[in-house]
Amino acid sequence: MSAQPDFAPLAQSYDELRPRDDDWWELLDVLVREGDLAGRRLLDLGCGTGALAEALDERGARVWGVDASDAMLEVARARLPARVPVRRGEAERLPFRDGWFERVVARLVVHLVDRPRAFAEAVRVLGPDGRAVLATMDPAHFDTFWLNRLFPRLEEIDRARFPTAAALSEELAGAGFRAVRVVRLGQRGAFTRERALERIRGRYISTLHLLPEDEYRAGLERAERELPASVEYAREWLVAIAER
Repeated sequence: MSAQPDFAPLAQSYDELRPRDDDWWELLDVLVREGDLAGRRLLDLGCGTGALAEALDERGARVWGVDASDAMLEVARARLPARVPVRRGEAERLPFRDGWFERVVARLVVHLVDRPRAFAEAVRVLGPDGRAVLATMDPAHFDTFWLNRLFPRLEEIDRARFPTAAALSEELAGAGFRAVRVVRLGQRGAFTRERALERIRGRYISTLHLLPEDEYRAGLERAERELPASVEYAREWLVAIAER
């Protein structure tokens, strides 16, 4: 099992398999409100295909993006206007000077990085009164995740990757942030069997890329046999807000 997934195979299908649906926009509203992002000079940390950077640009923010995946950045550059620059770089060694940003935002990134080093870098590139706002899955999300029964080891892998609210707050404070607080967001919905199978076949979450091939194939076959016509889901988010 590899330590981190390779996002190159996901880049071209990422936005199709994980579209900007109502849940996506609801979380964006929370990030913008809690992070005070509108109109700010901000860094989209782990910008991926540029979906979040694009939405923040449309809300008047002055956005820079950074990501470690060349394949993801290729998609981002094709979608974003020239006024939204994106650069290749790692969260643990950001290619920006000290104090360059007012805000740092990261959506579904903290489970992919060395958090103490990445958080210290976020502190470094933020100016006075800067703020970071980070969205990640609450470990409670994995209590009832719809893929658990299909892929028995998925829950164990994800619980090891995603921090608790207490751990996240401690890591942010340890990196030099102050006044750390965490808000929660719960979402509920359903999608069709066909949509669920499309996502599994596309390995739409990075954890599916961390499973050995035989486990992934067994889970896919189980899904093809057992999924109902409508698949209900629940998402549980943590949104951490930290002041520099």
